[in-house]
Amino acid sequence: MSKELLINPELTAKLLEDFIADEVRKVGFQKVVIGLSGGIDSTTTAYLARNSLGPEGVYGIIMPYKGSNPQSEKDGLSVAKKLGISWRRVDITPMVEPLFQAFPQMDKLRKGNVMARERMIILYDQSREIEALVLGTSNKTEYLLGYTTLWGDMACALAPLGDLYKTQVYQLAEFLGVPEGIRRKKPSADLWAGQTDEEELGFTYDEVDTLLYYMVDKRFTFSELEELGYKREFVKNVFKRIQTSQYKRRLPLIAKLSERTIDRDFRYPRDWGR
Repeated sequence: MSKELLINPELTAKLLEDFIADEVRKVGFQKVVIGLSGGIDSTTTAYLARNSLGPEGVYGIIMPYKGSNPQSEKDGLSVAKKLGISWRRVDITPMVEPLFQAFPQMDKLRKGNVMARERMIILYDQSREIEALVLGTSNKTEYLLGYTTLWGDMACALAPLGDLYKTQVYQLAEFLGVPEGIRRKKPSADLWAGQTDEEELGFTYDEVDTLLYYMVDKRFTFSELEELGYKREFVKNVFKRIQTSQYKRRLPLIAKLSERTIDRDFRYPRDWGR
């Protein structure tokens, strides 16, 4: 891992735990609901939330599909029990299969998007039932590469890991005491059998995180990135992913017709008026 991506995990944990507590409570809530996939991101987020709000303030939901890796469910359940948080298992298979059958030509990517959005439907429904905010689990690498599903795993009230690259999440996870078995697993959205993030992306998180740091945080030009040793095709590939997924990172674009347009002239903090 590049030294540029080293973090102070103790300080980072403190900042994020305070962030969760402040942002949840300032808008009138006391709890969060989170999807527990058994992966590094959702587990790390769950640890932060438990530390921030106490076990009584965190509600985990495990949402397997019939093709999911059974180990994912086991890991999600073990995290819930270890943290002492309330949890529920909701099988999404009977919810998504009718749509798959209605569109038999649907490829793996479309099916993955449907599953991600169905899981978010469940999280938001449960958030209403228990009066909680939905806590997101995506990290900065995923956001920048567009390796997320719009209105699926991107949908949330708070995204505590959103400014941490994937390799930085691992550092934080180790500090928080996330089980080694989860930290050593190959990252996977678990949307189909054998799927892994890095195989689908075509590069490792270690490779891309340092490039993203110099490209995004330091604003290096293509030439400067090549001088660091990056191949131009790799740089162009990553930059294209960032460009073509920009629409995902913005709120829906509203055509401006009035004097005060939402999100342009009519902009207030989340806790406005409280």
